Amino acid sequence: MSNQQETTLYYPNEASAKSAHVAGMAAYEALCKEAETDYAGYWARLARELITWKTPFTRTLDDSQAPFFKWFEDGTLNVSYNCLDRNIERGLGDKTALIFEADDGTVTRVSYRELLAQVSQLANALKARGVKKGDRVVIYMPMSVEGVAAMQACARIGATHSVVFGGFSAQSLRDRVQDAGAVLLITADEQVRGGKHLPLKSIVDEALADQSCPTLKDVIVYKRTGGAIGWTAGRDQWLHEVLDGQSTQCEPEWVGAEHPLFLLYTSGSTGKPKGVQHSSGGYLLHAALTTKWTFDLKPDDIFWCTADIGWVTGHTYITYGPLALGGTEIVFEGVPTFPDAGRFWQMIQKHKVSIFYTAPTAIRSLIKAAETNEAVHPKQYDLSSLRLLGSVGEPINPAAWEWYHQHVGGGRCPIVDTFWQTETGGHMITPLPGVTPLVPGSCTLPFPGIQAAIVDELGNDVPNGQGGILVVKKPWPSMIRTIWGDADRFVKSYYPQELKGYYLAGDGAIRDAKTGYFTITGRIDDVLNVSGHRMGTMEIESALVSCTELVAEAAVVGRPDDTTGEAICAFVVLKRPRPTGEEAKKIANELRNWVAKEIGPIAKPKDIRFGDNLPKTRSGKIMRRLLRSVAKGEAVTQDTSTLENPAILDQLAQTN
Repeated sequence: MSNQQETTLYYPNEASAKSAHVAGMAAYEALCKEAETDYAGYWARLARELITWKTPFTRTLDDSQAPFFKWFEDGTLNVSYNCLDRNIERGLGDKTALIFEADDGTVTRVSYRELLAQVSQLANALKARGVKKGDRVVIYMPMSVEGVAAMQACARIGATHSVVFGGFSAQSLRDRVQDAGAVLLITADEQVRGGKHLPLKSIVDEALADQSCPTLKDVIVYKRTGGAIGWTAGRDQWLHEVLDGQSTQCEPEWVGAEHPLFLLYTSGSTGKPKGVQHSSGGYLLHAALTTKWTFDLKPDDIFWCTADIGWVTGHTYITYGPLALGGTEIVFEGVPTFPDAGRFWQMIQKHKVSIFYTAPTAIRSLIKAAETNEAVHPKQYDLSSLRLLGSVGEPINPAAWEWYHQHVGGGRCPIVDTFWQTETGGHMITPLPGVTPLVPGSCTLPFPGIQAAIVDELGNDVPNGQGGILVVKKPWPSMIRTIWGDADRFVKSYYPQELKGYYLAGDGAIRDAKTGYFTITGRIDDVLNVSGHRMGTMEIESALVSCTELVAEAAVVGRPDDTTGEAICAFVVLKRPRPTGEEAKKIANELRNWVAKEIGPIAKPKDIRFGDNLPKTRSGKIMRRLLRSVAKGEAVTQDTSTLENPAILDQLAQTN
């Protein structure tokens, strides 16, 4: 094994542990014991503490039609009311809800009272266009106050929103509008990222061409830049014009707890996107609870989640969780490298951010930038306001964890390395800052009440220290309810018969034999079988990145091989200019030997390819599906319009 196992434990700071919402291991174990003893009672207690119900629920969990579970079904509530009105009623009307920083650094602060007025006006405008409870509204917006307000406005009137990330292509947008049967779309003329104006409205026009989305009647356009756009009379309307004259008061639509709050489309193995459907009551509970316990959110915190609202992280930890608790948070329009790679650190210093939640991909790219340009190193900034760091999106390799802890957190901030998915709604396995001794690269222990386990292909528990399939044994409130319009696919994807009714996360994992800590080893389909040896791509990636002198980033995929069944192909970004020719071969051999030393000779990559970067979406997600095509020598036929730099694929096609 690699040096991941020989690592330091980082213990919670004693003073901050005492003041945490979950203070100490004994408190964590008491919560787990409560859930074990009375599972329904545990969740019912928390639902009553954290949510204001119009009609109190009397039934906590209905599992009579498993796996179509229902939570708090006879209770009624409104999610927008719980995020906005309730905080104003608590005396927080003048408290800042959102601190919006535009790409150019312009800052706008919005109080809870102002946000409620804006949400209510938009909710009234939607109702004026005939949008009613249960209708679907697609939101294709830049990161903005208006984007958050659009989501909240849908929730206010009981419409189901489906946010589509602003980097998706016209075809991707069309697919989602069609599948959801959306009646209205909210967009902007353009978005601004990294100093560039990027089209949104023209992509909408392309998606809606040829009457391909017959259910969609209206398009509302937020004027972000004033750039030239096409216009369809009778269908298109400016946001500022539809808001004009609308009342700043809108009575919330009280809905059942199982009412669909949103659909969020996620990639499926077939290539056809899956519309993950989330409820109102159970989802809101877990969004609020995980924000409170995992991030230990306090009234004076400045919380910054760097995700886009187009992803589930932006739903749970921007639009819903922090607002449900009356928090103050940053909404950022831009990218971490503009105007330079010190932007994140400069913003933390400027806004006195205390909780910072970002992705390993962003951390690794900023490590590379800091090591090549001293001026953008975190040490050049005052980051003393930070008290907690978070990681989300993929497992964080130990070398990046250590850098993040030392250089961003000053060695004093716990890192909550959160494992969860679009389908889970919120954190499933995560450290709690007042509880958990930390191990770099491990997401540690299940969130209280989450029954995570590692099993074999037949659903039998495997011993600690032995890898297997990650499952959740019991339903939980924020779980996916179904795949929109495809119940059969929902059952097949997440509840395969052979797994005893457990939820299949689709990830491999291992629990440490001593600590019982979970480490995610990668997607099950990212487990390589080389000469009969099963290896997670994440383990090989971690070994490569642990060669800290040379490697900034690495992504590993498999390709068919006549001799070994599957060969390991590594795509590597170095901390120096991309090598070519004999130099590339020399460095590739050095890295092969490094991996052999870290993991074993069987893990040596057959192919190592160098690039100036990896193929990532504009949100920073590595497109491994494209890398698999490149590794096989196939022509890339998939849509590459969401890539930050499509030309990088040509570089990575060159073998060494």
